[in-house]
Amino acid sequence: MITITKIPYQPTVPNPKPTPNSQFSGAAVNLSFRIAKSSRKTRVCRLWWAGERGEMEFIRNLSRGCFRGSSSNKERKVEIEYANGGEDVFDAAAAAEARVKPDHLVIMVNGIIGSAADWRYAAEQFVKNLPDKVVVHRSECNPSRLTFDGVDRMGERLAEEVLDVIMRWHGVDKISFVAHSLGGLVARYAIGRLYKFSDKTEQFCEESIGGLEPMNFVTFATPHLGSRGHKQLPLLCGLPFLEKSASQTAHWIAGKSGKHLFLNDNDDGKPPLLLRMVNDSDDLHFISALRSFKRRVAYANANYDHVVGWRTSSIRRQNELPKENLLVSDSKYPHIVHIERGAIEDGISKASSAIGTQVIDLEEEMIRGLNQVCWERVDVSFHKSRQRYVAHNTIQVKSYWLNSDGADVVQHMIDNFLL
Repeated sequence: MITITKIPYQPTVPNPKPTPNSQFSGAAVNLSFRIAKSSRKTRVCRLWWAGERGEMEFIRNLSRGCFRGSSSNKERKVEIEYANGGEDVFDAAAAAEARVKPDHLVIMVNGIIGSAADWRYAAEQFVKNLPDKVVVHRSECNPSRLTFDGVDRMGERLAEEVLDVIMRWHGVDKISFVAHSLGGLVARYAIGRLYKFSDKTEQFCEESIGGLEPMNFVTFATPHLGSRGHKQLPLLCGLPFLEKSASQTAHWIAGKSGKHLFLNDNDDGKPPLLLRMVNDSDDLHFISALRSFKRRVAYANANYDHVVGWRTSSIRRQNELPKENLLVSDSKYPHIVHIERGAIEDGISKASSAIGTQVIDLEEEMIRGLNQVCWERVDVSFHKSRQRYVAHNTIQVKSYWLNSDGADVVQHMIDNFLL
């Protein structure tokens, strides 16, 4: 079935500068068809095209994959799946009705041994709540075993993928990142590569990520300080001999990523990568890129996360973790137990309970470096949930059937998202 809906035509000029209120031009064409498979199941594909020049270019995108979607009064969503670059999720119907294109690109990044599918629920909620505001791209450049390649290689791949997505969506002018676990470190590396600074006048300067205005940088259960410190990998129960053994053998299991997480990398005599990533380094502007975002948010599991410790995911020292009597639940977000809007540190170290060892020194240096910018810290607890033992995945709702209790955490992120 082919349905053609005429939309007022707006004259275009070569290489127009995208604006948040750019109008669709030309005709919107909605093609729906079914593809039969040998399993007797059918797959419904929908191709949505609008515009004559550079707006979701039909011919170019057709070669990459097909659009999947549905349209109803309750939920009108078009999900675009590309064979070689993750998935874009947006609401074409709402954008067509409003005569504007979404102007905010949200990049979602998976964690170790993950995939684009990990963010399916959250991406759908984004589009459902902000139908004409956002385009959500679920990255797929670092799936499964490719997450063992190291933070740097994964970050370079993500940066290339982001640039490719930006080229596809000519109408977007804002960008945000939402990342889970190791994906948060990968995203921090990628924005360091994508960061640009330009002096337009003596009074005005512009910072951008891939040429777009940086808005939100959000991480879920990300080991910002690595996994090497005491109880930073809770699965090891804080036993010193297990933590020492894990540090020495992590690369056998997780490859170069294991070296980076346990701060064992020593490329050409340089400090560990995670330590370098708390400041600008050579042509990679790690801390400048983070500072350019209007919001930086770290969601952290306060308990039952056996993969990433509370300290490392919330970028805190041990004595800075909220006391149990300060953890309270909210009726709207029952698993959000504490919110802290931090301040930039003045460079003077706060007291640390165990300064003296090299591990704590490295950790302290990373905390100081990351606290050069202001972070919102959101502490999450699934203590009363049946899904608490998989808290690391529940916090992002990796699978709705297994991790649905994290839905309020995802909703909290969306409700506080800066547009």
